[in-house]
Amino acid sequence: MATLLILVLVALLCALAPLYASAVSGTNPFATNLSGTIVLDGKAVPVMAPSTTGLGLGTTPIGPTWRFGPYLLGADNQGRDVAARMLYGGRNSLAIAAAATALTLVFSVIVGLACGFFGGWVDAILNRILDVLWAFPIYLLAISLSIVLISHGFSIGPIEVRAGSLWLPIAIIGVVYVPYVARPIRGQTISLMRSEFVLAAVSLGVPPWRIFWHDLLPNVMPRVIVFVPILLALDMITESSLSFLSIGVQPPDASWGTIIQDGQGLLYSRPIVALAPGIAIAVTVLALNILGDGVRDALDPRAKVRIA
Repeated sequence: MATLLILVLVALLCALAPLYASAVSGTNPFATNLSGTIVLDGKAVPVMAPSTTGLGLGTTPIGPTWRFGPYLLGADNQGRDVAARMLYGGRNSLAIAAAATALTLVFSVIVGLACGFFGGWVDAILNRILDVLWAFPIYLLAISLSIVLISHGFSIGPIEVRAGSLWLPIAIIGVVYVPYVARPIRGQTISLMRSEFVLAAVSLGVPPWRIFWHDLLPNVMPRVIVFVPILLALDMITESSLSFLSIGVQPPDASWGTIIQDGQGLLYSRPIVALAPGIAIAVTVLALNILGDGVRDALDPRAKVRIA
């Protein structure tokens, strides 16, 4: 319950990103501000101050003010408010992870139930497709698809996803995890098809569609629910990795992965630019994993027997 509260708080803060940017920060987190100034302790301070190290070349972004206002976490190398970008980036990271999780679960349930329910050539064909996807390491497959599609997008019939759209990482991440969820669902479906209550329903002449909707799907859903927090954590890490490599979320949009990339060159002068989104990812993923364990224990009848 504590981790659920943390996740709700993170989601709420990210949802309030426009309000924070307009009412608190007073800056545009997507526009460069190389010549801007802010007032601190009654003095006008440049956002990008001349460098005082080495030969004195270049500029250094303003550091964290630690005040509830502009540049709470300082600025990045473009003079943009890191705190405001963190909230906007969190919105995209959470939205991509949630949409990719939903896409993975929908495909996995359809494929897994079809394999176990129909069997025969349907099971053989779908299994071979899953084997092909399973043969590639997740990140290698995701990176390969991103590099191919990032500049051109793709279209399937009336559905068209343009380059730079957030639907592109959603589709890529949603597809690469399908084999890892569809296989367990397939195995459980095959086990249910051999169970006594399903065999009794078949012997009584119950229509196949009724067996599918009333016997198979309700018994598969608890396992699907257990996968939700696990997939959310995996999808968030995958999206951040792709965005850090510049093949995920594309400018002007931001995500926690792109903000870490922005702060890579400021690790020695302004490390908070990269540390803040890294800590946000770590806390969110840890909370999702702990929540996943709790959901699994709550829905696992064997766990209840052990407790009893």
